[in-house]
Amino acid sequence: MNEVKANPKSIWMLFMLLIPWCIYGQSIENWVSFPKNKQMFQKMPNLSWSIDKNDIHQNPILLNPSNLDQTIDGFGYTLTGGSAHLIQALASQEKQALLQELFGIKPNQIGISVLRLSIGASDMDEEVFSYDDIALQKEDLKLQHFSLQKEKKALIPLLKEILRINPNIKIFATPWSPPTWMKDNQESKGGKLLPKYYEVYARYFVKYIQEMKHEGIVIHAITPQNEPLHPGNNPSLLMTAEDQLIFIRDYLGPQFQKDRISTKIICYDHNCDKPDYPITILNDQEARKYVDGSAFHLYNGDISALAQVRTKHPDKNLYFTEQWTGVKGDFYGDFMWHIKNVVIGSLNQGAKTALEWNLANDRNLGPHSPGGCTECLGAITIDKGIQRNVAYYIIAQASTFIPAGSKRIIIKSSSNLPLVAFVRPDKKICLLIQNEVPNNQKIPFQYLNKTLELDIPGSSVSTFLFKL
Repeated sequence: MNEVKANPKSIWMLFMLLIPWCIYGQSIENWVSFPKNKQMFQKMPNLSWSIDKNDIHQNPILLNPSNLDQTIDGFGYTLTGGSAHLIQALASQEKQALLQELFGIKPNQIGISVLRLSIGASDMDEEVFSYDDIALQKEDLKLQHFSLQKEKKALIPLLKEILRINPNIKIFATPWSPPTWMKDNQESKGGKLLPKYYEVYARYFVKYIQEMKHEGIVIHAITPQNEPLHPGNNPSLLMTAEDQLIFIRDYLGPQFQKDRISTKIICYDHNCDKPDYPITILNDQEARKYVDGSAFHLYNGDISALAQVRTKHPDKNLYFTEQWTGVKGDFYGDFMWHIKNVVIGSLNQGAKTALEWNLANDRNLGPHSPGGCTECLGAITIDKGIQRNVAYYIIAQASTFIPAGSKRIIIKSSSNLPLVAFVRPDKKICLLIQNEVPNNQKIPFQYLNKTLELDIPGSSVSTFLFKL
C-alpha cells in the first residue's frame, strides 16, 4: 500500500483558511429595546466581523479588553418592607415564578445581583418603626429591647427564598431614622442624632448585622443614613457631613473593628449636587480608614459628581444606590433618561452598582408611611397579577447582560452616543449603546484588528454580546 504524504504547503493554506472562520467568523449577538413602542429586548439577527482592512473606518469605537476599570457588584432595587409584604402575600407558585424571574440567571430571567434594605422602616413601609422602640422619655443604652420581630413576617422569610435562588446576591442596608429616643426631637421625621447616643447607635448597627447574620442573611455594606440632607421625609434624619465624619471616625468604624464586623461602611448616600459631603469625610485621615466609598442618588446635581469624588480619592469605591420613577412619568422619557444617567452614566463614572428605588407597590402606590412617597412607582405593580413598569426594564437592560464580577472596559470613542462596555466573568464582551435621536446612526467599531459598522436604530438602546 502506497503511503500518502501530506503537502506542508497545503496544510499551511488550509490553516490560513480556517483562522478567519474560527476567529473572525464568530458572530455578535444583538438585542434592541424600542421604549417608544414598549418593544423591549428584541433579538436581532447576529452580526459578523470583517477582516478586510478596507473596511476600517475613521474614528471608530476602539475596544481594548485589557484596558479595564472597576469590577461591577451589580444591579437591583430597594426591597422595601412594603415590597416584601406584597410579594410574600402572593400565592406560592406565583411568588416562586416571580422570584425566579427577578433573581435567576437563566433565559427570561433578569439576574438581579444587588438588593438594598432599610434598617427599620423606610417611607415605603405601612408604619414607621425602628428595631428599638420604647416609651417616650426613656432610653435603652444596652439595647435590651432590640428586635427584628417586625421583619420576620415578610422581609426575612422572603430574603431567605431569594438567597436560595442567588446565594451570592449582595445586600446593602441603610436607616431612614434612628430610634426616636436617640433624636433631639423625639420624632421619626427630621431631627438630629444626639451626640450622647453616637456610641449606642454604633452598637445598634452591629447588633443589626449580627442578628441578620444569625438569620442567614449577610449584610455586604451599610450607609449611616439614607439621604442625610433630606430631613423632610417620614422617617428621616438630618446628618451633616461633619456629624457623619465624627460618627464614622470615632464610633461606627472603631465599633466595627472591635466586634470584627466585615460589613463595608459607605458614606453619604444622597444627591450628586453635594460631592463635597463625601470628600469632607474621605479627607479625614482617620475616618477614611473605615470607609469603603461613597453612595449617590440623582434627584439633584449631575452624574459627573462621582468622578469629582473619584479624582480626589481614587482608592475609594463609588456606588449608585437609588433613583425613583414616578407614576406621572412617561415610559419612553424615563427609560432613556435613566439608561443614560443611572446606568451608562454612573458606570462610566466608576460606580460598582446601579440601583433603582422601590421593587414593588400595589395599585394605590402603597404601602407607604404617613407622609411617605405617594407617587413612587415600583418596578412592578402587584394587583391581581403582576405589571412590569419602567424601572423593571431599566434594570433588566443592564442586569440581564452584565453579571456581577464583570469589569468595565475603558473605551476610546469620538461617538456622541452614550455607551459602556464590559468583560464578563465568562470572557464575553458586552457593549451597551444608546441612541437618543429618532434617526438610525451608523457607528464604526473596532475590536483588536476586527471591525464592523454598527447600525444603531433611532430612539433605542442596543446590547451587543460576543466572545473575547
